[in-house]
Amino acid sequence: MGERKGQNLYYPPDYDPKAGGLNKWQGTHALRERARKIHLGILIIRFEMPYNIWCDGCKNHIGMGVRYNAEKKKVGMYYSTPVYQFRMKCHLCDNHFEIKTDPQNLDYEIVSGARRQENRWDPTQNEQIVPETKEVQRKLFDDAMYKLEHGAKDTKAAEEAKPVLGRLFQRNDSVWRDDFEANSRLRAQFRTRKKELKLQEEKDNALLVRSSLAVSLLPESDNDRRMAQLMRLHSSKTIQEKDKERRNAILNRPVLPSTSSCKSTIVTKLEPKSLGIVKRSATSSGKESSNHSMEQKRPKVATIVAPETNDEQPDASKTEGEIRPQLLLCNYGSGSSDSD
Repeated sequence: MGERKGQNLYYPPDYDPKAGGLNKWQGTHALRERARKIHLGILIIRFEMPYNIWCDGCKNHIGMGVRYNAEKKKVGMYYSTPVYQFRMKCHLCDNHFEIKTDPQNLDYEIVSGARRQENRWDPTQNEQIVPETKEVQRKLFDDAMYKLEHGAKDTKAAEEAKPVLGRLFQRNDSVWRDDFEANSRLRAQFRTRKKELKLQEEKDNALLVRSSLAVSLLPESDNDRRMAQLMRLHSSKTIQEKDKERRNAILNRPVLPSTSSCKSTIVTKLEPKSLGIVKRSATSSGKESSNHSMEQKRPKVATIVAPETNDEQPDASKTEGEIRPQLLLCNYGSGSSDSD
């Protein structure tokens, strides 16, 4: 490919090979725009984010693997290893952040403009392979006793890890012995789960449309169902039970209103004059006897006041004569007429 590129270059008629290469003769760099700051020791490269960071300008998260056009320059040396620094612009704001290499710790260090998302851990806690440090390597090279002890520890660790490795190999062989069958099972589970998610999405959309809401619904849980049952508003009796109680109340109700709760009636005796009856004066003993007999034949009149149906108390200031009679009862008895 390199030869073909060289042969496919266009050489103008006035090109002089004594001037050097084609780029030197034209006064351009082979990297074109990437080398526009090469006189400052800066080269434009494609930089990939080594870990998750938080931008100090917009406070947004930038994930590991995001690529930027970064300015690369050399800022120092670690023994014989150069230390490079990269400057790039955030794609979400106008903030610039700088990251440099850390050969001593085999890592990258943020200089400015961002902060690292701390999710580091000790590799020895999860049984990862940890490379030996410079000090350990130096001891292994210089100290024979330390090398013997180190080798004994490695042998012991290998013996302890053999059962675990054996179980992992057996499980891998039992699960992935038939690749086609394992793949078929996984795809069947995926299709089943996909149908369930699609059905649940349709139910959620119908609920949102019925409720006129525009929110994202979370999956249901047993705790949510229990709380919904406790908070549900419903009557303790059904419609049939309510109708039965209403019919029983109507059947057991008396036809005539009860007078047991009525207040005591007030019975007053009316004067004869109020009824237009005039008592004759007695002139003789005969007349007195006749008047006595007439008084015995005179009708007995009494008034009965109707019971009060409201809760208002009767006015105590009114006398018995001032109460208006509501019903007159007459008992004429037996005997001759009033003409006597």
